[in-house]
Amino acid sequence: MKGPFFEDFPPPSRPRDVKGGIRARSRRGAFGRSWWARRWIAVLEGLELGGRLGRGRSYARRGQVVSIAIDKGRVEAVVQGSRPEPYQVTLQVETLSAAAWQRVAAALAREVRFAAALLAGEMPPDVEEAFGAAGLSLFPARREDLRTACSCPDWSNPCKHIAAVYYLLGEEFDRDPFLIFRLRGLDRDELVRRLDRAAATAPVPTPAAGAAEGGPPAALSPEPSEFWRGRDLPEGFLGEVEAPPVTAALLGRLGQFPFWRGRQPLGEALAPAYRDASALGLDVFLGEAVRVGERVKS
Repeated sequence: MKGPFFEDFPPPSRPRDVKGGIRARSRRGAFGRSWWARRWIAVLEGLELGGRLGRGRSYARRGQVVSIAIDKGRVEAVVQGSRPEPYQVTLQVETLSAAAWQRVAAALAREVRFAAALLAGEMPPDVEEAFGAAGLSLFPARREDLRTACSCPDWSNPCKHIAAVYYLLGEEFDRDPFLIFRLRGLDRDELVRRLDRAAATAPVPTPAAGAAEGGPPAALSPEPSEFWRGRDLPEGFLGEVEAPPVTAALLGRLGQFPFWRGRQPLGEALAPAYRDASALGLDVFLGEAVRVGERVKS
């Protein structure tokens, strides 16, 4: 029987325990720390699945998902329910064509910070605008863009088993935003190559009218002492120097550490130290004298 009062019929049953299942890092509250993971999960929660969403979260936290495999346009997972035989879950997302990815790469290559942030394990907040400029969407925009299937007997699609896989995918996207691109049809290395080609073929900006043209480089002095003593660098030689926009990027790319037993994730615990070290390094580079416990400008 279906209807508003029987949305979750039949009554929920207790799933069988799983040894070595994939447990969500989130123990309570919302899934996904990054905006792009939350954006992915918002697609699922916008489908108004009622109680199945809550049971999907419970399945993800209990470790009922046995395995997940992410490929281009397709996710295959195994989820243990209340029956002896685990259920087979499939998620399919429409992949973008080669021509579409070429437009995306051209849009991303116009802003150097896009490639820099992605390679540092971060998804720029306005990356969706670059996809929109190419007439595309990074995340599934319509219900038809996401096709799901489960071998369980539940009449609802998505069911709680699909929801559990979806939540865990959000946490995987937290760790590696390139998995979203892979799901849409392009691996990390392929995306980097496309960005390189797009940047190489971009028109070179012409110098402003009246700008002074640099002359030939000065010849090296034949005196060894001159070589070792060096000389001052020309003004603006290094360009604008600033702290990296992403804190602890490499640590974020490594994901969660299974041995860590702190009260907060290792990345969050070390982030203040990374920020302080970055600021200190910038002070040293810019010529500020540094003493233990304090900073004094030279």
